Amino acid sequence: MLNILKRSNTLAFGIISVIFTFVPEALFAKYKLLTNYSDEINIILVRIIVFILIFVLSIIINNLYLKFRKEVHIKGNNYNIYIKYGDLFKMTDCKRVIPFDECFTTSVGSRPSDINPNSICGQYLNNNHISNMQALINNIHLKPSKRKSKYENKECYTSGKLVPNGDDLLLAFAKLDEEGLGRLTRDEYLDCLSVLWEEIDKYYGQKDVCIPILGSGVTRMGDVSPTQQELLDMIICSYKLSPYKIKSPYKLYIVCKKRDDFSLNKIGESL
Repeated sequence: MLNILKRSNTLAFGIISVIFTFVPEALFAKYKLLTNYSDEINIILVRIIVFILIFVLSIIINNLYLKFRKEVHIKGNNYNIYIKYGDLFKMTDCKRVIPFDECFTTSVGSRPSDINPNSICGQYLNNNHISNMQALINNIHLKPSKRKSKYENKECYTSGKLVPNGDDLLLAFAKLDEEGLGRLTRDEYLDCLSVLWEEIDKYYGQKDVCIPILGSGVTRMGDVSPTQQELLDMIICSYKLSPYKIKSPYKLYIVCKKRDDFSLNKIGESL
C-alpha cells in the first residue's frame, strides 16, 4: 500500500506541475468557493482541491494498473528480465527450458518414479515424443555425474545442465530420492540456478530464453517448500548476481502461473 501511495503521489505531482504551469491563474480565480475571502485565498483553495482530486484519481489508476497488468520488466546494466503470466508452451521464437529430473526420466505415469503428466515435463513428453534421450545426451558429450542417483543407483547428471532438443533446452533439475521422488535443498536449488545460467549462455543462440518458475510444481524442497513467490525472487536474485547473462537485445522470460498466493506486484518482497 505504501508503494502505491508513493507512485500515486509522484504521478499526481507530475500532473499538477503541468496543470499549474500551463493553466492560467485567471481560470482558478473564476471559482469563488469562499465569497467572503480574497481571490488569492480562493485560488489556493481551488488548487488544493484540484490536487486532492488528481491524487485520488492517481491512486485509482495505479490500483487498476497493478490489478490487471500481466508483465513486469526488470532491467539492469547488462540484463533484461520479463516476468509474465502465461503458458510456457505458447511462447514462440525462443528457447524454452523444460525441467526434467537428474536422470532425464521420460516415462509419464502415476507411479512415484514416473513423470507427473500434469507437470511441465509431463506435458512436454506427451506432446513431444523422445525416442532416445540418451542419444540427445551423447550428442553434446554430456558426462554423467560422478555420484549415482539414490533412485536405483542410476546414472544422473548435474542439476542445471541442459540438453538441447530443437529449440527446447531440457534441464537436469530435481535430484531423486530412493522412491524416485524429486527433492532439492535450498542450497542445491541455488547451485542448480548457477549452473543453469552458464548453460543458457552456451545454448541460447541469439534467441530469447523462456523458463518456468523452477520448483513450483511437484519438486520437494525441505520440510517447508518455498512458495512460487519466494522461488521467483530466488531466481531473479540468482540471475542478477550471475556473471552469465543473455546479451541484449535478447531477454530472459520467466513465465508464471496465476495463483491465489502469488502476485507480480509482490516481486522482491520475500528477500
